[in-house]
Amino acid sequence: MAHDRYAGPRVRRDALWRLGLVGLGTLAVPLDTALNIAFPAITEAFGLALPDIQWMVIGYVLTYGSLMLGIGRLGDIFGHARVFRAGLAASALAYLLCAVAPGYGWLLALRVAQGVGAALVIGCGPALATSLFPEAERGRVLGLYALMFAAGSVIGPSLGGVLLAAWGWPAVFWFRAPIALLALLLLLRGLPTPPPAAAREPFDLPGAVLVALATGSLLLAVNQARHLGAGGMSALPLAALFLAALAGFLRRSRTAPRPVIAPGHFRRPGFARLNAANALANFAGFAVLLFVPYWLTGIARLPTATAGFVLAVAPLGTALAAAPAGWLLARLPAWRMARAGVALGALGLGLVAAWQPGTPLPALLPGLLLLGIGQGLVQVGYAEIVTATLPRQDRGVAGSLTMLTRTLGITGAASLLTLWFDHWQAAALAGGAAPAEAFLRAFAAAFALAAGLSAAAWLLLAPPGPESPPRAGTGGLA
Repeated sequence: MAHDRYAGPRVRRDALWRLGLVGLGTLAVPLDTALNIAFPAITEAFGLALPDIQWMVIGYVLTYGSLMLGIGRLGDIFGHARVFRAGLAASALAYLLCAVAPGYGWLLALRVAQGVGAALVIGCGPALATSLFPEAERGRVLGLYALMFAAGSVIGPSLGGVLLAAWGWPAVFWFRAPIALLALLLLLRGLPTPPPAAAREPFDLPGAVLVALATGSLLLAVNQARHLGAGGMSALPLAALFLAALAGFLRRSRTAPRPVIAPGHFRRPGFARLNAANALANFAGFAVLLFVPYWLTGIARLPTATAGFVLAVAPLGTALAAAPAGWLLARLPAWRMARAGVALGALGLGLVAAWQPGTPLPALLPGLLLLGIGQGLVQVGYAEIVTATLPRQDRGVAGSLTMLTRTLGITGAASLLTLWFDHWQAAALAGGAAPAEAFLRAFAAAFALAAGLSAAAWLLLAPPGPESPPRAGTGGLA
């Protein structure tokens, strides 16, 4: 779609409408947070042991995390709109089938199918959104896209509770099917057309398989690392598989005419540090979803509904910051914005670490809000740098990379931060502390570590070279 078509206000309104529809289709993915509140009901419905429910998350995250880079490349070759629509159709079908799963084995298999649909949607969503507007407006579009994605995380837990009370656990799946189908129906026309078949580059299938194998084994190794202290050794062969697959991909990338992602990008000044910093920032921020719910219900004794609204303050901050961050990119270098975001996140996490049993409810909110605002700034600034650094024909890979580093951070937090928390809690209990006191010590230690990791991300985000004068679309690396 030519950029000069956006000169008129009518065409611009048309592009904004389509951006809203892309956001609507994407919304079904972060609305998966509605599932968390249904875990107890699913556990009861299928007669599961409590640890078994983790595979609902692991199967889903491993699937979309391992496939995203390859799917981003597919979008670059065959058209982001085509892949995005396929993702909406696959997701809608998976939601409906999950809702009628006859057993837990079926439900797990269908969660994998849901992960495939999610990878198709979010692997091409950012690239599709930015393709609707001129490059000069890329930062603003990324901010609006981040706003729409964050909205799902805000809405999901509260809406999930309402649906669960009214229709039971299947409702947290099937309610998203109409959203995906409506977006699909409205996006059947008017999106950028795919490149002609004669102009398409070949898809590096062996490279995509190696990338998926490396990513999946890394995610699963990180998940299983928490069992090393108890004698569980599965993380070690998984780590070996990751290294072997990574070595295979690097070898393949030297001969493939167009690899899934060119390793040379990570040798550009600051690019590897940038991606590590984003993973660290998401690792630190996920501490809120891991531990704050237990603090709110067990220490503060808040009603479940009130605790849900308090927990939503962090993603609300992300949503509030995302769109202004896109506009701010025209005046502030993306590196500086991302650094400001992790600094705010570190401050917010430090405030949460200082919570005490007597802390009044209003005093709980600033730390969560600062963390959320910081994450909004990081997400938009990071996405702008990655998108500006990779070639424009790799726009799908760029969007997938932003999602992948976020997934790596969250997966690491779910395993390693939990291990850190358990260590401090066990040490306190062994020292004679009461269970509540042991929880408070571990809670403070976990958030102190999270704040420290945010500070480490701030150091990693030092600009790679002299900053050019801030202007729109100049977030990339030299």
